[in-house]
Amino acid sequence: QAECYHYLLDAAIKMYQLGIDWTTPEHGPINSAKRLRSVASPGVPNGCHTAKSSKHCVVLDIEGTTTPISFVTDVMFPYARDNVRKHLTSTYDSEETKEDIKLLRIQVEEDLKIGVVGAAPVAPDDAGKEEVISSLVANVEAMIKADRKITSLKQLQGHIWRTGFERKELQGVVFEDVPEALKNWQSQGMKVYIYSSGSREAQRLLFGHTSYGDLRQFLCGFFDTTTGNKREARSYFEISQSLGVDNPSQILFITDVLQEAVAAKSAGFEVIISIRPGNAPLPANHGFRTISSFSEI
Repeated sequence: QAECYHYLLDAAIKMYQLGIDWTTPEHGPINSAKRLRSVASPGVPNGCHTAKSSKHCVVLDIEGTTTPISFVTDVMFPYARDNVRKHLTSTYDSEETKEDIKLLRIQVEEDLKIGVVGAAPVAPDDAGKEEVISSLVANVEAMIKADRKITSLKQLQGHIWRTGFERKELQGVVFEDVPEALKNWQSQGMKVYIYSSGSREAQRLLFGHTSYGDLRQFLCGFFDTTTGNKREARSYFEISQSLGVDNPSQILFITDVLQEAVAAKSAGFEVIISIRPGNAPLPANHGFRTISSFSEI
């Protein structure tokens, strides 16, 4: 819904810049009186208003940026690993799980072709439900152990985590400075987005069930690996196109991963690297500004 509003707003702005009246179906030329009266832009849901500062948007990584790495590695990943068989067994005949299995089959076939460690053939459907599930579980466990950033795994994990959040067996964790920063950015008219290797559903679940309440009210949208690999500049170009900024430099990207920072900078983003407890050390002379809290921005 937010993306639809962004598209309509961007179209209205472009039409205005061309002297076309976006307020009527005829789209005739704007008369001078109306042009002078046009001082405000339409808003979008969840407080995602037109930005007032030179930085129109903030894009945030999750792991090591808004959320401790330990929460992901010690809580989220083990929960998915320990419940993958149970989830596949109980939902095997659902359309959602059929799609998950289809994506996993495609991924495993690709992995086998290039010799990925841990990849094993998935049993055909006529081998029976238990055989199919057992072969899928073996592959998923290997993928989780290798911390692979692939859509097939992230989508399945999101569906498993959804059950965990619904049953209150999981609760999203964010650093204590994050909620206040989100509120401040919203009050300044800045749009805030998430870009994580975790599925968009998993992102919404995490921010929707934190100890600080539902933080999704401060977020305008979510990007995951369906947009592209986080270490490739093309992915950030795609995000800049989706956000409708005039220049990628109007987007601030915050991450803890140097390779992601380099890719985003190559796409024209302003970049800050997050230094949080448990994050991997950075090499000397990496060339990026660093922060240990969003309050420093």
